Amino acid sequence: MGPDELIGHLAPPPQFETASLESYVPDAAYPSQQAAVDAVRLFVDGAPAAKGGGLFRRKPAAPAAKPGIYLDGGFGVGKTHLLASLWHRTRGRKYFGTFIEYTAIVGALGYREAVAHFRGAQLIAIDEFELDDPGDTMVMSRLLGELVASGSRIAATSNTPPHALGEGRFAAQDFLREIHALADRFLTVRIDGVDYRKRDIEGTAVTVDDADLARTIEGVAGSVTLDAFDDVLRHLATVHPSRYVGLIEGLSAVAVTGVRTLDNQTDALRLVALVDRLYDAQVRIIATGVPLDRVFGDEMLAGGYRKKYLRAVSRMIALTSMS
Repeated sequence: MGPDELIGHLAPPPQFETASLESYVPDAAYPSQQAAVDAVRLFVDGAPAAKGGGLFRRKPAAPAAKPGIYLDGGFGVGKTHLLASLWHRTRGRKYFGTFIEYTAIVGALGYREAVAHFRGAQLIAIDEFELDDPGDTMVMSRLLGELVASGSRIAATSNTPPHALGEGRFAAQDFLREIHALADRFLTVRIDGVDYRKRDIEGTAVTVDDADLARTIEGVAGSVTLDAFDDVLRHLATVHPSRYVGLIEGLSAVAVTGVRTLDNQTDALRLVALVDRLYDAQVRIIATGVPLDRVFGDEMLAGGYRKKYLRAVSRMIALTSMS
């Protein structure tokens, strides 16, 4: 995959191809959701024209629009829907991707070439901005600084997990502090709520028995892969994360046998990157062995990558529950 093909994938996932502010349904129990819709609309469309006023009446000056908006909230409250809606509503050259996708592209192309490809874009939309890797965060901060200076606008979401909703403002401040000169240019919007992925499904990942595996695979319409869990991990180590999207292209489901609890942090992070791509493409997961919501051990969940792992767990529960 060359630079143009890598960057050409930077668009909202298929399930958000038609996302709009009108199709986002705020939960009345959480007024911040409607407030977030209003903030996104204002960010994209600007303030409505003032009505009334005499010929010689001077209109008050509108506050200067900020070049960035940061949606901060827990998993499954609609941040990605709002980000995709913002992207669709924006005219001109624009890009949409996860933080991991952007950093992988910078790593694959080199910093200067990545800047050259993104420069001049009207909008850079970044889903799930990560705060757990200082190196990647600073690279992205520098990249965003150059792009904002060239006229681009930035929209981002956070990855605050449900258990840390009270820490949302702290997470947002971490993000803003890391991007130094951009700090006062971002509008931070808090979104409260519960994970929609857990409203209609059980809180554990679905597994199948070895005896039922073949029958389950046969029931899938479309292409399905079948691999051992450890074989998948070994193969992921040979592929750059920016190219994981090519591994799953055209698939309806992936079947994985012998899932076990991971003891290697690098394997765990590669799995997270793969799960993000599977979720974006809505590729079903069929698995045997340890339920995928228990693939990350307690020590990992207590470490610095907790937010990434919890997001992956939420997504694996949803993907194994598909039929």
